[in-house]
Amino acid sequence: MASEHENPLVSIVILNYNAGDLLLDCVESIFKTKYNNFEVIVVDNASKDYSHIKCKEKFDKIHLIENKENLGYCEGNNIGIREAKGDFVAILNPDTKVESNWLEELLKAYNKNGDGLYQPKILAFENQIFESAGNMLHIFGFGYPKCRGSADTGQYNTPAQIGYASGACLFTSINVLDKIGLFDPFVFLYHDDLDLGWRAAQIGIRSYYVPSATIYHLASYNFKWSSQKFYWLERNRHYCLLTHYSKKTLYKILPSLIIVEIMVFFFYLFKGFIKMKIKAYVDIIRNRKQISKKFHELETKKIISDAELIKTFPDDMLIPGQLSINVINRIFNFFLSNLSRIAKQFI
Repeated sequence: MASEHENPLVSIVILNYNAGDLLLDCVESIFKTKYNNFEVIVVDNASKDYSHIKCKEKFDKIHLIENKENLGYCEGNNIGIREAKGDFVAILNPDTKVESNWLEELLKAYNKNGDGLYQPKILAFENQIFESAGNMLHIFGFGYPKCRGSADTGQYNTPAQIGYASGACLFTSINVLDKIGLFDPFVFLYHDDLDLGWRAAQIGIRSYYVPSATIYHLASYNFKWSSQKFYWLERNRHYCLLTHYSKKTLYKILPSLIIVEIMVFFFYLFKGFIKMKIKAYVDIIRNRKQISKKFHELETKKIISDAELIKTFPDDMLIPGQLSINVINRIFNFFLSNLSRIAKQFI
């Protein structure tokens, strides 16, 4: 019989918000997992569709936590993590299904590489199209999934270090989260995984892509590419720039960053979301004291310099095809790549 050290308990945390039958399908796939030492914690963010109640009725083994209000992705998951009894934790979206060997493979990768944040190969529902082969950080605060929209032909079957692990399925140890800190409640949702991975990298904890573990994901079942999603993405991108970079680094990249902001402003204008872009700016200004406090907190913890981290950031960025027509994506990426190279020269 395997010892507890050889067969550690994994706490699987699923945050639910009106996911409907997707939640039940997700949990059903989890209980087909070959690895047998796990607990399932479902945290519900005040859903109105009773999906969490149906899930508990069908799978009475789950630990259900019912929040009285929608606390967002970050604090919702934090509540589940705080209740976790395992040495390891897997954060899983309710709009996912897992292959039976997913936990085994993620544990193997952790045992091989040590402290880190890990994500599996993430494919779209019902086909072999990539959602993510690992997420990457960009110097101007953008995050993007490698290979999104491409067919899985085995081209990303090699484990790799990445910018940050996807929040759709993020695996790590409680010990690592004790070092990094939990999800930042201010972020609420979107770029939550980017923020966590960036904070981890600043203290020398790397993120990894594990292609031998596979899950399937129905992306953005709540917001899709809505104006509200764009608001959270931009607001939190600026929050990360202002809290993760030193003042010196921000000053050095500021000329390029201003040009990027002008480009993004016109992109939002083109999409008809300009009110959300302005709302994001206003919210950042309104919360400047909290941002300043977070900045000083992260600066005291930082052991890897901005310059060292930025060397690992790619210049190109994959822009999802559904955001705009291909020609605009190519033009935006052309300027973004060149501005990234220019900014790096001053760091």
